[in-house]
Amino acid sequence: MALSRFFVLQVLHDGPAHGYDISRAVERTTNGCCSPSEGALYPTLREFEQGGYVTLETEVVSGRERRVYTLTEKGREAFKVGLGAWMDATAALTETGRAANARGAAGEDCKC
Repeated sequence: MALSRFFVLQVLHDGPAHGYDISRAVERTTNGCCSPSEGALYPTLREFEQGGYVTLETEVVSGRERRVYTLTEKGREAFKVGLGAWMDATAALTETGRAANARGAAGEDCKC
């Protein structure tokens, strides 16, 4: 699962949200490392909806229509699977870093 997709699921795992809020929450969560554009976010949300990972409801707020996305049970399961995969990858990368440091390799901090 692409990292940006994982963070979209993570945001929706916290509760329903509309596209702009999802984008800003992903950006905040990743300290700006991942900032999905509308051109990337909305096709992803459409795919999630077609796959049954999210539902979409339209609501009117201050006279404007908003499309609010909510994670389904299938979406929650996908988030859990993605979380497990990213935790495994993080552990492997951390262990690789420890091994490199133990060998005396000079390394820099990882930056997004």
